[in-house]
Amino acid sequence: MKSTQYYPVLMTDRVADTARYYEQHFRFTRLFDSDWYVHLQSLEDTGVNLAILDGDHAIIPEAARGGRAAGVLLNFEVEDASAEYQRVLDQGLDVQLALRDEAFGQRHFIVRDPNGVLIDVIQPIAPDEAFLAQYAAGAAAS
Repeated sequence: MKSTQYYPVLMTDRVADTARYYEQHFRFTRLFDSDWYVHLQSLEDTGVNLAILDGDHAIIPEAARGGRAAGVLLNFEVEDASAEYQRVLDQGLDVQLALRDEAFGQRHFIVRDPNGVLIDVIQPIAPDEAFLAQYAAGAAAS
C-alpha cells in the first residue's frame, strides 16, 4: 500500500472544543469545518494534519459509534521543547509529565487534551551510549 497522506482522527463528543484546543495551543488551522468533522493542518508544516470527528456520526460503523479518543498518544517533534514547555505552562495546559531528558534520546513533556488524549512534545537529543546501539544507522539525534 502506498499512502498519499497519514493523519490521526480523534473521535469525540466535543468536536468544536477539541478543534479549538488544537488551534489555540498547537498552531493548527481549519481546512474543513462542519459540526461533525474538522480537518486541521499545522500552520508551520502542511504535512502535519489532525482530524476531529463526532464519534456518533453515521459514517462510523454502528458497532463502533459512541467511541471516544482513548489510549492515544500524539507525538509532536519540535526544535525547542524547553520553549514549548514554558508556552504550555503560560497557557495553563494540563501537564501530565514535566519537561525532562530521557537517556534514550528525547527532551520532552506530556500534556492532556480535553478528551484525555496525551500529547508528547518531543525534541530529539543525543541518546546515552547505552541506547545508541539500539538506533538504526543514522537515526539517532546527534
